Amino acid sequence: MHIEELDIPDEQKTILLKLGYKELYPPQEEAIRKGVLEGKGFVLASPTASGKTLIAEFCALKHILEKNGKVIYLVPLRALASEKYDDFLKYTSIKKPNGRNIRVAISTGDYDTSDPQLGKHDIIIATNEKVDSLLRHRAEWLKEVTLVVADEIHLLRDADRGATLEFTLTALKRFNPNLQILALSATIGNVEEIAEWLKANYVVMDWRPVPLREGVVWFDEVLFRDGDARKIELVHQNSAISLAYEVVKNGGQALIFVDTRKNTISIAQKLSPLIRKLLSKGELRSLKLVSEQILTVEEKTSLSDNLAKLIKDGVAFHHAGVHASHRKIVEDYFRKGLIKVITATPTLAAGVNLPARSVIVNNYLRYEPGYGRMEIPVLEYKQMAGRAGRPKYDKVGEAFLVASTPDEREYLMTYYVCARPEKVWSKLGIERTLRSFVLASITSGFARREEEVYDFFKETFYAYQYGEKIIQRPLTSALKFLIENDMVKFEDKGFLKATSFGKRVSELYIDPETAVILKFGLESCKKISEIGLLHLISHTPDMTPKLYPHRREEERLTIFLEEHKDELLINPPILRENSIDFEVFLGELK
Repeated sequence: MHIEELDIPDEQKTILLKLGYKELYPPQEEAIRKGVLEGKGFVLASPTASGKTLIAEFCALKHILEKNGKVIYLVPLRALASEKYDDFLKYTSIKKPNGRNIRVAISTGDYDTSDPQLGKHDIIIATNEKVDSLLRHRAEWLKEVTLVVADEIHLLRDADRGATLEFTLTALKRFNPNLQILALSATIGNVEEIAEWLKANYVVMDWRPVPLREGVVWFDEVLFRDGDARKIELVHQNSAISLAYEVVKNGGQALIFVDTRKNTISIAQKLSPLIRKLLSKGELRSLKLVSEQILTVEEKTSLSDNLAKLIKDGVAFHHAGVHASHRKIVEDYFRKGLIKVITATPTLAAGVNLPARSVIVNNYLRYEPGYGRMEIPVLEYKQMAGRAGRPKYDKVGEAFLVASTPDEREYLMTYYVCARPEKVWSKLGIERTLRSFVLASITSGFARREEEVYDFFKETFYAYQYGEKIIQRPLTSALKFLIENDMVKFEDKGFLKATSFGKRVSELYIDPETAVILKFGLESCKKISEIGLLHLISHTPDMTPKLYPHRREEERLTIFLEEHKDELLINPPILRENSIDFEVFLGELK
């Protein structure tokens, strides 16, 4: 199907044709055939770079120019918000029927405001948390929204962000029953369930613009899914480094995903002298200028110094601790082909669209606070692997997992390379999460009676998956907690009302239990000190992950506790009664 054949505004066709768009990809064509442009709810599940964002652009302009609507584009990460904002800026030259140009806004920050200025825009790119906050502040302009695009809908499974996305979509549907929801997803195990929950049509397709070969490397041999094998030159004892070297030597670029921020730097430092040997004099001169740019755009730190040195050799690291402006420089020059290798934490896989010829997953285990080393989900691996293959540049993309033994190679081939992504399960039922969103449903005005709390949560993915009867007891327990702790109260005729305390807790976006701890500590204290206040904050459930003291630190922390016991606003547990609680308490002091 050609762009000219589509039922989209002529102005949009002109812009897309100028940018080189001619024909639709198969997933895009199938979505249009199934009615995505007719205002129906829709879930589009396909790999990275298969054109999901363009479908969102088609729908957005149709709503703005033909329905006088407003569009919210939901993203999980700030970096992704910036990228999508740039995608939509090309349409700001188009005039609406009222003669005004289309206006695009981005909002990812302050959660303690209703942001009335956002309502003056037509397309609002925002994080899930920001829109949840706008709902809690009852932003009036939300009633004008006719289309919501939920990018990365598979993140419903995420323990931190998933519940926010789920609540936000449920609340927006309540706010505007005629709302079109377009959910974009990686390929997952239960797209049909998500579509049924959203009352939407769906398309699931594994098509990619660049074919993907997946394999596992152990020592000097890569074994591919199709049974093919090839040897690599071992220029370093770490196979990931040897693989990246081979990719660059053959004219490509590589992304190496590692488990920690520290390891992004460590592997980049080991790789840089090897990659430098492969660069031309012209590339080295250009990289020197990029390195100088890193040192001038922001205040110098040891991290920026490290990054600048590595960039001189065509290598960079990328993680959430790197300044946003530095990350953007790294991304821009990787896209231009000047930076050859990026070592990154997995957040890059869920965020920025940054394809490379080869993706190397150096670790399939990751430290999870409270659990230790855990295997990453298949879905997460597939997200990382999906970055392999640059449209227009590569005939094939390659993704590799690194094994440390022959047995591990077999394990990774079976349980990652050849496996299907897991089902997505709602995380809204986690106790501390649920009480926060029960409070939000009341403060936002979606639930004015106890039965309306149940009615609201019956519409969630949580209720869809577990059933209305199963969710009733946790909801009752959450409501009881809120009433007992003076956040919600019953008024005449059974109406529920958030107290001023409850309303503020919801607006500030903190766990109700955190608020209870802070309130108790401040009300019961006789003297306030910095140490007491800092420990009180550390004692709350919002301060996670908890830091556990090393054995060598316990004596020093115990002495510190004795010296400052009178300043603390929370009494320490008695060591002989509960050594685990005491250890946690020392961790809070740390």
